[in-house]
Amino acid sequence: MEKILAPGESARTKRVFSVLAGVVRTSMNVLMGKTWKGFETLPQGGYILCPNHLTEIDPLVVGHAIYSNGRLPRWLAKESLFKIPVLGWLLRETGQVPVSRSASNAGESLAAAKKVLDAGGVIVIYPEGTLTRDPNLWPMVGRTGAARLALQTGAPVVPMAHWGDQELLPRYSKKMYLFPRKHVTVSVGQPVDLDDLRGGPRTRAVLQEATDRIMDGITALTAELRQEEAPAVRWDPSKHGQSKTGRNFDTPEN
Repeated sequence: MEKILAPGESARTKRVFSVLAGVVRTSMNVLMGKTWKGFETLPQGGYILCPNHLTEIDPLVVGHAIYSNGRLPRWLAKESLFKIPVLGWLLRETGQVPVSRSASNAGESLAAAKKVLDAGGVIVIYPEGTLTRDPNLWPMVGRTGAARLALQTGAPVVPMAHWGDQELLPRYSKKMYLFPRKHVTVSVGQPVDLDDLRGGPRTRAVLQEATDRIMDGITALTAELRQEEAPAVRWDPSKHGQSKTGRNFDTPEN
């Protein structure tokens, strides 16, 4: 499928994406079967894509799906990743957006993401901020970054859910389970309705309402894929003595 380049997208960027995609798509096709649902309804211009977060290979699954359906995805990626040799170069060459853990630098990350959206690009944000802490892998409570960016830019927010890749690489596992061959299903929904929240002050209550709606969309898609009923209340790490970051999340943050 021909890639839809945002205005100003360079041929160099397309070439780097093409090389990376060749490696990732070949690897993912060997490791897992795939089913994609709803991709024909994705917006043509800039939009924010909000997936659930199950395992550390989620970005490969999401990137594979988005690229194969004609778009060049950009992630809000941890700033530390840009300092890793080779990986950092690839992240910069493909226009990924560095994110600092520091709240004081959060505005810079959102400004960089806004430029991508204004140019008609696709920004991928995991609203949960990390792999879900829910013991049954349901989407947990979200953070407000995606909502803040959506209300600042007016860009549509598209919920996404995937299920199956956690069987290949369980959450925070160091071992892949290659056999039998796994299958992942990736589903996208209609843009989240935030129209009544746009234009007014971005108060904490407004941002939380927008975030809840985004998480509702992701959770509904997840329940559909799992053919199960989602929990009535989303998992909140802070109410279970869990840290918000890191592998050892059952150890509370100081």
